[in-house]
Amino acid sequence: MASREKELSALPQTSDAPRGQLSELAGRLIYPFLHGEPPKPQTPTGFYTDTTVCIGCKACEVACKQWNQLPSDGFNWSGNSYDNTNELSATTWRHVKFIEQFSHEAPGTPASEGTLSNEQALNRWLMMSDHCKHCLAAPCHQACPTGAIIQNEFENVYIQADICNGCSCCVAACPFGVITRSDMGGHSHKCTLCYDRQRDGLEPACAKACPTQSIHFGPVDELREQARKRVEELHQRGVPQAYLYGDAPTETYSEMHSFYLLVDRPSVYGLPDSPFNPWLHMMGDYVRSIAGGLAAIAALLLVVFLLKP
Repeated sequence: MASREKELSALPQTSDAPRGQLSELAGRLIYPFLHGEPPKPQTPTGFYTDTTVCIGCKACEVACKQWNQLPSDGFNWSGNSYDNTNELSATTWRHVKFIEQFSHEAPGTPASEGTLSNEQALNRWLMMSDHCKHCLAAPCHQACPTGAIIQNEFENVYIQADICNGCSCCVAACPFGVITRSDMGGHSHKCTLCYDRQRDGLEPACAKACPTQSIHFGPVDELREQARKRVEELHQRGVPQAYLYGDAPTETYSEMHSFYLLVDRPSVYGLPDSPFNPWLHMMGDYVRSIAGGLAAIAALLLVVFLLKP
């Protein structure tokens, strides 16, 4: 008898009432529509990338692949400087760009294409670690029909692959060509700003691995202040062309939580000079669609009226 009581006491205890088949079925039907409690908002975080101190070592690119367990893209020689990655993709969430600006012209001659118009011919490499911009008003977020793309508690743009249906609306909406649809799973993928590491109080793998502190991670407000001081310092040191890209909103695009310090035109780095949110066209598209539909109905009614005996 004592041994039986001992066995019963070892069983897990619960206060839940027994559930019948009907309540079990109802629970299964209702469960998909239940919403969990969202995480509490945190201080907005992002990246500030100082391209003037990037040495093109690709440590950030390797660290990103290693932490996120992304497959290799192979070792194909692209012929574009030392860049063998070519572009951001579903398997490359960080891409180090190499922009060569070498002139064979004699000193004192006008600058060739690819350099600033008010400069003399330059001999330099421009290097930039490219990634998702984590826009405050992200076109990909606005275009997603399934709710797979969200703004998480750190105000970073995050894709939930298990909800993504692979429609590629986000791919077409992004003006920076960041998002790509995977050939393996069919879902869209991009930089997550190491959301899993942030939740554990760690900085993203790329920023951790950067040996020159070209990639800065932290609260967005602090990064903006730090970046503006760096621009002023460069101006004082004789680099008047230094400026910030994406730190502040424009008439056609929102601010970015991952912004850059550049020393040449954005297009030289493969960035749009004036990014435009396609969502701004939507009102006109709706008006034109409604007007076209009404015109088609009117034309159809006119034809029916004329053919009526």
